Formats: sequence, structure tokens, C-alpha cells
Amino acid sequence: MKFASRVEKIPPYLFVEISRKIAAKRAEGIEVIDFGIGDPDLATPESVIDALKIAAVNVPNHRYPETEGMPDFRRAVANWYHRRFGITVDADSEVISLIGAKEGIGHAALCFIEPGDIALVPDPGYPVYSVGTWFAGGECHWMPLLEENGWLPDLDSIPIEVARRAKVMWLNYPNNPTGAIADLGYFEKVVEFAKKFEIAVMHDACYTDVVYDGYRHPSFLETPGALDVGVEFHSLSKTYNMTGWRIGMAVGNADMIRALLIVKSNLDSGVPQAIQKMGIEALNTTDDWIDERNAIYKRRRDKVLKALKSIGLHVDPPKASLYIWARIPEGYTSASLTEKLLEEGNIVVTPGSGYGQYGEGYIRLSLTIADDLLEKGLEQMAGLRI
Repeated sequence: MKFASRVEKIPPYLFVEISRKIAAKRAEGIEVIDFGIGDPDLATPESVIDALKIAAVNVPNHRYPETEGMPDFRRAVANWYHRRFGITVDADSEVISLIGAKEGIGHAALCFIEPGDIALVPDPGYPVYSVGTWFAGGECHWMPLLEENGWLPDLDSIPIEVARRAKVMWLNYPNNPTGAIADLGYFEKVVEFAKKFEIAVMHDACYTDVVYDGYRHPSFLETPGALDVGVEFHSLSKTYNMTGWRIGMAVGNADMIRALLIVKSNLDSGVPQAIQKMGIEALNTTDDWIDERNAIYKRRRDKVLKALKSIGLHVDPPKASLYIWARIPEGYTSASLTEKLLEEGNIVVTPGSGYGQYGEGYIRLSLTIADDLLEKGLEQMAGLRI
């Protein structure tokens, strides 16, 4: 049996490999402390669960949903964007529901990329940006994210001939895996670049509401001209601890949203309406809930920073995201240090090289780990000789 080349060329999804290693350890009866996947361990807000209970017994919610999302959900998204970012978007033409942001990100390439076209993709970066491009038959031009540039792509270093062929630019701030942030000044440069070369900007904004120390991260769509060239992908997963419920949204340029609707309506049947009811309730949740949740992550962040520094890793405290991006000591590769932590400390982290060649030299730790396990993992880490 011969499989399509698009399947053969894609490496296994990073976290599938990590899960296999964890399973092998646990099969030996070993407790493994997992700092790997960014999957919130904290519960979905109780009021959101209550909304599901009510919606689940409502018979109309048992039928096919609308691919673009219920009007009430899209209005809730538009209202949230206005309240959170001061942006006015049209709920009917500039908002679409997603089965989690990952689904929308994966499908987006099909709207813009023809075989041989180029997508500008950050490295290190979330693997779905490149995989979606390859599935659409496109090619990736890697935009290095370097510590000396604040983990922002250097737009001036993109060759002119590449920019002219590029159809899409992927950005992600607050960033996974680096935890870096971007300001409106940088986004203004992105809009100028996109207009000059007629490039669609896809901004993955899933971590804007996981922030620390009073920081507030802007939306790309706050930038003048952003709605002319871009779409922002957002998710309720990280903001409201809803990874298991699979609901998100894309917001932005009406023509781009319409193209995404064409793809989605032919490939999926939308978000179940009962889940959209949960989403509406979540989007109306007070900021106090988010502040309390972020305070938990901040305490974890500070403990992890202290532990990493004690064993010789360099790390700058992130202002946002669920991740700690740590530079490893000399004498190790990302893979070799990851292996050492697993074999000698029964601790799982993700190697930076799993996010691209420019991730080499770093490891990523997630803060989505229960406090008791976090304490145990940090104790085990402290006992290692690095």
C-alpha cells in the first residue's frame, strides 16, 4: 500500500512521541512528572459546565450545527473582542467558530496556498503552521526567532524574491514555545510588510489572556490596517481551561473568513451547539476569574524559574504564555538534556529542536501541572547534576 507523499514527509506530531516515552516509563511502574504538553490541569469554570448541562438536554442542540457558528456565539466573540481589545468586528462577516484553534490553523492554508506557494513560518514555532502548509502543497520559508531579536521575525532579512512568492505569514504572540511578546509597534511593521507584498497574516493569539505581573498583551487586530490583511485565531482552551471541549474562533478580514468558511463547510460540520453555549458563558465570565487563574500560573512560573536557575539553565521570566523557555548549558543538545531529565529524573520536558532548527539549545517546560506534582518534579530536578 502506498500512501500520499504529504503523509510520508510529515514527521510524527511532537507530543505523540513524548506520550510514547511517558507510557514506556509508566509501564515499568515509574512515576513520570510531565512538564511537556500545555494542557491546563485546572478545571473549566463551574458556570460554563452548568451552561453545558442546560444545553445538553435541549433537543435542537442535538442536530447539526452551523459551520460558521451560532449567531449568539459569534456575537459573544465580537463583544469579547470589543471589551478585551477595544476592537469592533462584525459578528456576521468577520467571526467564525472553530473546533479549537488548531483545526482552523490547519485548514487555513487550504484557503491561500497553491502547490509551490510559500508560507512564512516562524522557527521555532507551533508545528501545525508548517504541516498545514505542506498538506496544501506549499513550501515553508523559515523565519528564525532569535534571542537577540526578542524572538521576533526580522522582516528585513526575508529575501525579496521569497516575499514576492509568499502568500501567508504565520505569527504567534504571546509565543509558543518561547513565551515572547510583541507590541503594536512590531505589528505595524507586519501590516506594512503584508500590504507591500500582498501577504495574508495569520496571527495565533491563543495565549493573550495568560499573562503575569500586570502585563496586557494586544491583539494583532488592534493595529491600524490589520483587518485589511489579517485574521486572528483564538481559543477558549487556554483562556478558560477548555482544551477538552474544542472550541475557538477566527476573527478578522471578511473575505478571509469567507474563504475559511468555504473550506470548513466542506470538511467539518461545526462546533456542537451545546459546546457553543459553553463558549458564550465563558466569554461572559468576569476578568476576576482569569486573574485568579493567572495568579496560580505565576506562582508556578516563579518556582520553575528558581529551580532551573539552580541547576545552571538560563531563562528570562516570561510576561505571558504557559511556558518557560530555558537555554541549556554547554555540553548538551536539546535532545540530550531532555533524555537526561527523563532517564535520571523521570521528568518530561520538550526539546527546543522539536519546534524547529532554531529551537536547538533550549528546552520548554509547561506550567500546566498540578502543584503537588510540580513540587515533586522540581525536587527531582534539583537532585540532578547538570
